[in-house]
Amino acid sequence: MLRWARAWRLPHGGFCPPGSGFSKVPVAPSSSGSREGTQPRLLDGEAALPAVVFLHGLLGSKTNFNSIAKALAQQTGRRVLTVDARNHGDSPHSPDVSYEAMSQDLQGLLPQLGLVPCVLVGHSMGGKTAMLLALQRPELVERLIAIDISPVETTSSSNFEAYVAAMRAIDIPDEVPRSRARKLADEQLSSVVQDVAVRQFLLTNLVEVDGRFTWRVNLDALAQHLDQILAFPQQQESYPGPTLFLLGGNSQFVHPSHHPEIMRLFPRAQMQTVPNAGHWVHADCPQDFMAAVRGFLV
Repeated sequence: MLRWARAWRLPHGGFCPPGSGFSKVPVAPSSSGSREGTQPRLLDGEAALPAVVFLHGLLGSKTNFNSIAKALAQQTGRRVLTVDARNHGDSPHSPDVSYEAMSQDLQGLLPQLGLVPCVLVGHSMGGKTAMLLALQRPELVERLIAIDISPVETTSSSNFEAYVAAMRAIDIPDEVPRSRARKLADEQLSSVVQDVAVRQFLLTNLVEVDGRFTWRVNLDALAQHLDQILAFPQQQESYPGPTLFLLGGNSQFVHPSHHPEIMRLFPRAQMQTVPNAGHWVHADCPQDFMAAVRGFLV
């Protein structure tokens, strides 16, 4: 059964006023036009089993895991939560994009919903948030899955700076049909983002508010602090719980040189690679991804 949890009001709320680099396509405060926070999507399951909580990556949203979450709830009988990070999806915008702030958001939300300890599954940026939460509050995390990311700085393998710049440069006239607006945005993005699947992923952030097409993701704050998102806060204490690093076979985000830091912070870490998957492992190979998650939950 699908039900909606109580509204997630971010403790570090407040919207970031557009600065001098404001995008041509404006940024929506949220896809609903509301400043009231968002409602995470919670699929019901057996309360005796730890819930599974999915955290999306940079420029994504909770909808990225809709199909995966539904299938996992059906196959495992567990409660499954998907949630939008601050500055993404339906969540409020904030000038603070730090992992410490995103971890604090979850430290407030998860106990409020009665979902601790839980299984945290985070992709990319969401994986770093999940890792930091596990390191800061290990009692809240029964086990951890980091999807194609490691607890070190994300470097040359990332194209996110180019993606954000391309999105900010999009120019769409007012009062055009949605299909035309998406086509225009896709054409303008294509000069920078050649991969059709990545463009379609970015375009999930394009929403219409009062006849104008806007980005629901807070591009100005993300562009200004992208270095924080690509980094990872230095930590001393390790997380003692079971941890799976699930990597894309065609991705370069996690390098062998990262392994010592992974094992220092997550001494029970396992490494598993999904062949033929890129950075978006769950989208490229959903069945293999699901099998890996189910196997780790047993």
